[in-house]
Amino acid sequence: MSWTPDRDALRGKVAVVAGATRGAGRGIAMSLGEAGATVVCTGRSSVTGNARSDYDRPETIEETARLVDELGGTGVAVVTDHLVHDEVAQLAQRLADEYGHIDILVNDIWGAELLKGPPSTWNTPVWEHDLDVGLRILRLAVETHLVTSHYLLPLLIRRPGGLLVEITDGTTGYNAENYRISVFYDLAKVAVNRLAYSQGHELAPHRATAVAVTPGWMRSEIMLEHYGVREDNWRDALASAGPAFAESETTRFVGRGIAALAADPDRSRWNQQSVTAADLARAYGSTDIDGTQPDCWK
Repeated sequence: MSWTPDRDALRGKVAVVAGATRGAGRGIAMSLGEAGATVVCTGRSSVTGNARSDYDRPETIEETARLVDELGGTGVAVVTDHLVHDEVAQLAQRLADEYGHIDILVNDIWGAELLKGPPSTWNTPVWEHDLDVGLRILRLAVETHLVTSHYLLPLLIRRPGGLLVEITDGTTGYNAENYRISVFYDLAKVAVNRLAYSQGHELAPHRATAVAVTPGWMRSEIMLEHYGVREDNWRDALASAGPAFAESETTRFVGRGIAALAADPDRSRWNQQSVTAADLARAYGSTDIDGTQPDCWK
């Protein structure tokens, strides 16, 4: 498809991507930067160390901020553990001091990819599931979002038109009809969709919008590594991943849809909705970096 991003669509806007170290968070931060935004990238993995992260991986928020810069935005890295209230409160104070407000908040914090276990462990009944692991999944996936909203939404409603995006896995409709991996994972992903609905109710009087967005089958850093491929040869994994992998997407695809949503002056029409990255692409005409509009949910 013939589509190019508007490099100035979000120029002058301040965005916070909570959980911007890798995966969808990094892709969203990059795509907001591609549209000209100032993007504050938060997470636990930093050049100063990642001891607090649930992953032992090389990606850092500083690297994400640099990628934002390279795409034309302004990237700012702030080390934050979103389970530590004082750290999120300090983040909010820094944002208030430096910008006075924020225009976009993306709650992408997850961090439980390893905790959910490999497919061989899925469908483990709640009475057999490791309770500590399950509760950790809920803390990482839900509590972090609540803490972040508590401290940062006051900055979002300082001006009308703010946008809150809750990133999850599966739309409200899909998750209502499909069991997802385990009781804990299932509850986490359903809860985040509901967060967008309930927060949208509270934000509407302030002329702000909340939307839940689910990516498709993302070729994240972890996914590419799992299949032993790179972004430039990802199709080599079709034999092992299966034909559905042909509808996989880069982490930028969901980000471009969110950037288009943030630039839409009529974005409030999406308030409280639960949509996929492909839904946004169809609505706004945005594409993945290869010009396609993949949709694994179809």
